[in-house]
Amino acid sequence: QVKVVESGGGSVQDGGSLRLSCEVSGYGGGGFFCMGWFRQVPGKEREGFAYIDNDGTTKYADSVKGRFTISQDNAKNNLSLQMNSLKPDAPAMYSCAWFPGRFGSPCPPPLTYFGYWGQGTQVTVSS
Repeated sequence: QVKVVESGGGSVQDGGSLRLSCEVSGYGGGGFFCMGWFRQVPGKEREGFAYIDNDGTTKYADSVKGRFTISQDNAKNNLSLQMNSLKPDAPAMYSCAWFPGRFGSPCPPPLTYFGYWGQGTQVTVSS
């Protein structure tokens, strides 16, 4: 049973930093995967903004490029997200998700392909 668990949320002020972590357990390891970070403000759609695949290739939304960094450990089952220069916004739930695709699959795939999600961690950036 694959399990995804996030940690590290909290409250910071405008311009502050936070580091989120995501641990994936229960899979056999190896092979292709794509992991991503998503945020959702109540009443709005979930949006993905940072992704990394098994080769370490990363992709970012324009809104976070240069401020956020996604990385994985050597075991590839722990994902980190360093968020710098955070901007004031409504409180949002940040979630980590995992897509165990096949080699050659896109990263990111369509949102619905991410079959394993964590419970999320709340992030609030105040002015």
